[in-house]
Amino acid sequence: MKRLNQLEESKFLKLFFAFISLCFLVAAVCMPDRKDMFSGLLEIIKNPAKVSTNYFSVGGFAGTFLNMGLVAAIMTVLFCITGAAVNNVATLAFLLTLGFCSWGINVLNMWPTMIGTALVALVKKQKLSTVLNAALFTTGVAPFLSDLLVRYPGAETIGFNWLGLGFALIAGVIMGIIVPAGLPHSPNVHKGMNLYSAALPVGMGAFLLNAIFYKVPGIALPAAIGDIKLASAPIVNIFCVALFGLCVVFALLMGGAKDYWKLLKNPNQVANVSGNCGNATFLMNVGVYGLFILAYYNAIGANFNGVQFGLIFCMLCTCNSGSRPTNVWPIMTGYVVASFAAKYVSAFLGGDFTLPVNAAAICVGLCYANGLSPITDKYGWVFSFVAAMIHYSIVTIVPNLHGGFCLYNGGFTAIFVCIILVPVLEKYCKTKEERKALKVAK
Repeated sequence: MKRLNQLEESKFLKLFFAFISLCFLVAAVCMPDRKDMFSGLLEIIKNPAKVSTNYFSVGGFAGTFLNMGLVAAIMTVLFCITGAAVNNVATLAFLLTLGFCSWGINVLNMWPTMIGTALVALVKKQKLSTVLNAALFTTGVAPFLSDLLVRYPGAETIGFNWLGLGFALIAGVIMGIIVPAGLPHSPNVHKGMNLYSAALPVGMGAFLLNAIFYKVPGIALPAAIGDIKLASAPIVNIFCVALFGLCVVFALLMGGAKDYWKLLKNPNQVANVSGNCGNATFLMNVGVYGLFILAYYNAIGANFNGVQFGLIFCMLCTCNSGSRPTNVWPIMTGYVVASFAAKYVSAFLGGDFTLPVNAAAICVGLCYANGLSPITDKYGWVFSFVAAMIHYSIVTIVPNLHGGFCLYNGGFTAIFVCIILVPVLEKYCKTKEERKALKVAK
């Protein structure tokens, strides 16, 4: 096992992706409704997926796990056959896309924007390996593509049609132009304080598509489908404990315990865990951070529907880009405090409070507030605590921009938090390093 720790980063991460894919495929055939696995997957494919659609309700547990496993396997194969370099960014793209596969992405609606990205790359004479991460990020508007494919311009599902397919390909090309072009510019906006950097071009692309296809022609936005309440805490907990537990065991066998403790105590941002700290440390962070996320959602009373199951992996996706329990806890705490504060303020003002910390929208919001963890590393926990409270306050308003078709809503919200907060921090506050230097000078 210790030889795996010496394996080249890209090869190890591809093995990790294959392992994750296998876990979901095996889980699919272990679900209590496994006899309906393929029919459930078909229901997921042929129905709309607007945020928030609970795939547990639409396609059942086995159908959802099958969809997740197949998409994960497809991504793994694409990374292998294109020869793409697999690093922390690829890990983020893989796990984030996987997480959305229980509430918005499926084996059909993932393709239009990926094809659009590939076509743009071919026109620009770029290798597909250089745009694969960007192509995966474009799937953040997959729910929009499902609507175009099966029910646009009405609200009732009419099934696949040629007009919808044409619109979906047009939307795919638009995203294939916007996202790869916008990715390098996104850090200039958030100054490296948001790990969900792709959320800016994806969110703006969804904003544009919503305007073109709905707002301008005056077409009413359709609602999500399915029963959001259908859930299974036992299935989610058993699967996640088994998966993350295996990651911890394998990491220990690889000798990652000592180095992982160093990572937890590191006061600075570690932008690439697998590259800078080794494969075993990365795998240990997957396991420990995954269990940490699961514990949080259990503690707040999440009901573990398809959306909240996927959120675990959407939040885990930053595990190779610097997020870990020691820099995320202030964000979790900020969300909890903001929820209780809002409840009391609402009662004082006579409002109708609907956003407790375990509400579906707030569970989703917290997942992506996790992307603000670089603020903890650079400025300290107090400031990421404040950032989380701001994120809580605006995360349910941002969907008005994209019409509820952008899966990256929480990451897009984190961009706005950075636009509001980072200039204030740079103007009035000192970084941890600057405060340390001043203390030494005294």
